[in-house]
Amino acid sequence: MKYMFCLFVLIGIGALFFTREATAQDKEADLVRIPLNHYLQAHSSDNPEFVRKAFHKDAKIMAFRDGKLLIWNVQEFASRFKGRPAIDEAQRKRKIESVDVSGNAAVAKISLDYPSIKFIDYVALLKIDGEWKIVNKTFCAELK
Repeated sequence: MKYMFCLFVLIGIGALFFTREATAQDKEADLVRIPLNHYLQAHSSDNPEFVRKAFHKDAKIMAFRDGKLLIWNVQEFASRFKGRPAIDEAQRKRKIESVDVSGNAAVAKISLDYPSIKFIDYVALLKIDGEWKIVNKTFCAELK
């Protein structure tokens, strides 16, 4: 009987620890979504200020275009946003597909599904001075 009691106590302690750990990770994942949502707002509003909110000032954006490696800094990337949402904005779908957090590092996958093209973005984030920022973005584009 004492054995069963001790076993239940240990299981209860383990369950409390696991629940507290999962809650902390869920909270960090929610905090990681803040810059990711700024990034999505940049696309929906075409506002470069949301790019600057989402990305660390030294972040890099990388992809291939026409078989050549494309590398932008944050200012170059932000300059592509002109403050005028796309004519077909209502048809565009954006989604945070996944978020994975480990300590002060995280990665996310984002899909940007537009009428004629679909982008898949992979972003790396770091918690810097208590705030999550995108530090790197890679992407691919698929014409429909």
